[in-house]
Amino acid sequence: MKKVLLIVLVIAFAAVCFVGCAPKTETSGSEASGSADASAAAVDDSLDKIKEKGEFVMGMDDSFPPMGFKGDDGELTGFDVEMAQAVAEHMGVKVNLQAIDWSAKEMELDAGNVDLLWNGYTITDERKEKVLMSEPYMENEQVIVVTKDSPVNTLADLAGKKVAVQDGSSAQEAIDGNEELKNSIAEQIDFKDNVTAMMDVSSGQVDALAVDLVVANYYLAKQPDQFRILDETLAPEEYGIGFRKGEEAFKKAVEEALAEMKKDGTAAEISTKWFGKDVTTF
Repeated sequence: MKKVLLIVLVIAFAAVCFVGCAPKTETSGSEASGSADASAAAVDDSLDKIKEKGEFVMGMDDSFPPMGFKGDDGELTGFDVEMAQAVAEHMGVKVNLQAIDWSAKEMELDAGNVDLLWNGYTITDERKEKVLMSEPYMENEQVIVVTKDSPVNTLADLAGKKVAVQDGSSAQEAIDGNEELKNSIAEQIDFKDNVTAMMDVSSGQVDALAVDLVVANYYLAKQPDQFRILDETLAPEEYGIGFRKGEEAFKKAVEEALAEMKKDGTAAEISTKWFGKDVTTF
């Protein structure tokens, strides 16, 4: 019996020694690096960076009235421009207006050339995959503009016609998403800006222009005897502000500033100046 007990004790002692002497498992370099990267990714210092440099750079299309465009004095102006300037003031920083190629807007944002996209920027599922979108601040529609004497009265009448769109615009996306319409038109012509496109509609080089309702109304107000808008619309939509993915802190600060502007009447004042009433929806 004593021998059996002795054998059991020896085996137990050996097992303890084996476990104690076994090499400790160390975290691999890749695991440690991955953990550090995850921690770094969780830190959002986007607002701190804006505060540190004292401004945010707003990427915009300088030929998109009344949202953003060059005024008669050559200075950038418009509804979105004034809204951004007011937001910057509420945040205690300045806004640096940067005209960009609108067809490359997301690339400009990703490259860090601009801090946000704000200029009649339509919220779409495709864009949500590329950028961090704010809550919508304004409703809009995509419409068709033709000359006053045009025989085109419905979307079906565009069959066999040349239709202009701004390259990279939501109007372009609206036509691309309407397979029946896209297949019926003779040609879709992409323009760098709506100003040139409207000139070609006026001269008869193209038959119609697909464009944002707010832009169409701006041109019709200036030339009521030259153009008209079809009653049948392409698509409803909403405008938002685009930020880089992960920059939630900066986005939150901008949205909080907009909320303050809504409360103190600044948003309504700017909106009434450009549209005759408060059209903001935030």
